[in-house]
Amino acid sequence: MNMHGFHMSFKTNYVHMKRSVLFIGVILFLQIPVSAQLVNTSQSPYARVMSTELDAVRWTQGFWAERFNVFRNTMSPELFNTYLDEHISHAFKNFEIAAGLDTGSHSGPPFHDGDFYKVFESLAGLYAVTKDEKLNKLMDEVIPVIAQSQREDGYIHSPVRIEEKRNSGAVRAFEDRLNFETYNMGHLMTAACVHYRATGKRSLLDVAIKATDYLYAFYKRASPELARNAICPSHYMGVVEMYRTTRDPKYLELSKNLIDIRGLMENGTDDNQDRVPFRQQTKAMGHAVRATYLYAGVADVYAETGDTSLLHSLNLIWDNMTNTKMYITGGCGALYDGVSPDGTSYNPPEIQKIHQAFGRDFQLPNKTAHNETCANIGNLLWNWRMFLLTGEAKYMDIVELTLYNSILSGVSLSGKDFCYTNPLAVSADFPYKLRWAGGRIPYIALSNCCPPNTTRTLSEVQNYAYSLSKEGLWINLYGGNELNATWENDKKIQLKQTSDYPWDGKIKIEFVQTPGKDFSVFLRIPGWSENATLKVNGKPEQSNLTVENYVEVKQNWKKGDMIELNLPMETKLMVSNSLVEETRNQVAVKRGPVVYCIESTDIPGTNIFDIVLPADIQFIPKKINIEGSPVLALEGTGKAFEKPKQNTLYRQVTPANRAVPVRLIPYYAWGNRGQSEMTVWMNVSY
Repeated sequence: MNMHGFHMSFKTNYVHMKRSVLFIGVILFLQIPVSAQLVNTSQSPYARVMSTELDAVRWTQGFWAERFNVFRNTMSPELFNTYLDEHISHAFKNFEIAAGLDTGSHSGPPFHDGDFYKVFESLAGLYAVTKDEKLNKLMDEVIPVIAQSQREDGYIHSPVRIEEKRNSGAVRAFEDRLNFETYNMGHLMTAACVHYRATGKRSLLDVAIKATDYLYAFYKRASPELARNAICPSHYMGVVEMYRTTRDPKYLELSKNLIDIRGLMENGTDDNQDRVPFRQQTKAMGHAVRATYLYAGVADVYAETGDTSLLHSLNLIWDNMTNTKMYITGGCGALYDGVSPDGTSYNPPEIQKIHQAFGRDFQLPNKTAHNETCANIGNLLWNWRMFLLTGEAKYMDIVELTLYNSILSGVSLSGKDFCYTNPLAVSADFPYKLRWAGGRIPYIALSNCCPPNTTRTLSEVQNYAYSLSKEGLWINLYGGNELNATWENDKKIQLKQTSDYPWDGKIKIEFVQTPGKDFSVFLRIPGWSENATLKVNGKPEQSNLTVENYVEVKQNWKKGDMIELNLPMETKLMVSNSLVEETRNQVAVKRGPVVYCIESTDIPGTNIFDIVLPADIQFIPKKINIEGSPVLALEGTGKAFEKPKQNTLYRQVTPANRAVPVRLIPYYAWGNRGQSEMTVWMNVSY
C-alpha cells in the first residue's frame, strides 16, 4: 500500500472521533534545543561516541536502499493500518475507549499500548528521513486520542483506564505485574522522544512527561514490593531518554532507583532477572527480551552516572552471552520453556520455571530455538549502547550480525508478514507442533509485540550507520548512502558512500563537505574479515587493519578526498564449540556478515537434513531474486545420504555417496516461497 492509501484509510476510520477530541491547534515547543539523535548521548559524560542526527543518513542504492523502500512503502503503513483495524487489532480502539470516544471493553494483550507506540515510533523515524507531510499529519491526528486516554495524574494504560470508566475502583494501577504498565510507558517515552526530535513538536512528549512524572511519584510512595513488580523493563531506556530530552534530574534519580530496587523482592525470579540484585549477576539468564531490555537500560544509566559496578556486571553478562548463549545469527533465547538453575541444584525449592529464555551455557537447540525477534532486537539495543559507551568494534559487529540475520528474518521480503520466533532449522517430520511455529503471518494474535518492534527498528536502521565523537567520524555500517552530519561547533561533514555491501566488500567513500580542520575517520574492520586493504586518495594506507577493530585515519580532509576500503568476501564454513551438542560434526556457512541456510525449495527430492557438505566445498556466488528482492545465493556440489528404508531411532551408518547440487540462500530470506524445510547447520565430511 502506498502512503496516500495508508493516510486516506486512516482518515475514513478516524473522522467520527475528530469532533470529540479536544485538540490544541497551536503546537508548543520546549525551551531547550532539540538534540535529534535516536539515542542521545551527546551530553552523556561516560559515553565515548554519539549518534548522528535522525535525518543525517539517506540510503541511496544497494541492499538497505532496497529494503528501506519496502519498510517505508509497505511494512510500516500496512502494519499501522492493522493496528487501526479493530477487527484485527484492538490497539487503537482501546485508546478510543479509554479516551471516552467510544464504548466497549479492552481487547488484546496487556502490552497492546506498547505495540502501538512502537509502530508509531516507526512513523516518526520515517518522517525524520523522508519529511513526508502525510506522516506528520497522521501522527498529529492520533496523538490527541492517546493524550485524552491519560489520567489527570499522568497514569496511562488502556486496560486499567477502561475498567476505571466501566467500574470505578475495581482495579488499581500496578496491581498485576503481568499487566505490563511500565513496559508500555517505556515505549511511550521512547516514541515521544523520537517524535519530538523528528518534528520539534512536544504534543506526545507532554504525554510522556506526565507519565514519567507519575512513575517518579509512584516509586516514591509505593510499598517496596509493589515498586519492584515491573517486568520487561523498556522503561529503563525510556526514563533515561526522557532525562536526556528534558534534563529533568528527577528522571535520572528514578533510573538509578529502578536498578537499585531490583533483586530485593521476596519472590524474585531468574525469569525476570530479579532473584538477586543486578550488581551480583554474572550470566545472561531468564526471559531473553526482559534480559536484553534490562541490560540496554543499565547501559544507559551507566552512560549518565559512570557507576562502574553496573559496567562490571554488564561486561560479565556480555561475555557469558556472546561466548556461550548467542546463536550464530545473533539470536537470543534458546528455550521455549525450561528451568533455572537446570541440573545444578539438589534443592527443589530453588528450581524455577523460565520461558522464552536463555538456557544453560552452550544449550543451543536448532529446531526448537525460540529466538524471539524482540529478544534479537534487544540484543541490538544493548550492543548499540555498549558501543556508544566504549567505541569498541566488537559491539558493532553484533549490531551488524543481528540486523542482517536474526532481525531481518523476522519480516518477509515483501514487508507484509512477520515471525515471532526464529529457529535455525524447520522440519516437516518434527514430531510435535511448537506453539509459535508456522512461518510468517501478517498479525500474531496472541502476541504481536515483534512486528511493531521489527518495524520501528528497521525504519531506523540508518541511525546505526555512523557515529560522532570529539575525535571525528565513525563509520559503522557499510552500504550505498549519503551522510550530512553536524560535528563540533556546527561544522558539517558530508560524504557519499558507494558499495554493494553485504554482497561485495568494496567500499568507496567520497567527501563532499568537510570542517576545514584535522579530524579522524574511524572505519570498522569487522571480526569476520581477513586481508582487508585501505587506500586514501589512491595511496595504500599503512594503518594496522586489525580485525574487530576501528582503524583511525586522521588528516585535514578536503572535498573530493576518497577512501577505498576493501573487505574481501570469502565464504567460510563455521563450526561451533564442541560443547554445543546439537551442532557437533556440523557446519554453518557465512559470507561476510550474512549467515546462510539451505531450504527445501532449492533441493527438490532430497531431504535437506541428509545433505553433507565437503569441508573443501567451493561455492559460487550467484545473484537471484526472491519475492522481488535481490539476494546473493551460494551454489556448489554436496553429497546426500540415501533415504533409510526404515525410520528407526538408531541404524547402521551408510556413506553419503550421491552427489547433489546445493544452493544456499541468506538465512533472513528463508520462508518467502511457501512452506518449506530449512536448516542453518549442515553435516560435514572431511
